[in-house]
Amino acid sequence: MSDSTLTVPAEGQTVEAPAHKVGITPAAGTKVKNLLEQEGRDDLRLRVAVQPGGCSGLIYQLYFDERMLDGDNVVDYDGVEVIVDKMSVPYLEGATIDFEDTIQKQGFTIDNPNAGGSCACGDSFH
Repeated sequence: MSDSTLTVPAEGQTVEAPAHKVGITPAAGTKVKNLLEQEGRDDLRLRVAVQPGGCSGLIYQLYFDERMLDGDNVVDYDGVEVIVDKMSVPYLEGATIDFEDTIQKQGFTIDNPNAGGSCACGDSFH
């Protein structure tokens, strides 16, 4: 991961998008690629953001997005583009997206060193 910018297409144009410091594990990267292949889509990026809500104050948003918005930060991890909007960057600095597939839990997780605490359900943080 570098601090440089990455050139990405947006609505037929080329724009410079700053890089962010959110990482993705190989397991999560593989799962994202598999999901995109199942959907037959190569125009989607993985967007991670934080929004007000939940019992601790902030909730994570993790979804596929075809848009590239003004102020987005992006890093390409071996074909998986991870986008973070400019307002979420400070909250997610150093966070890692992972994918767990165990008997107890299946799904994406976010390990965020900036979270001061979380709620009992684990869906929000402060």
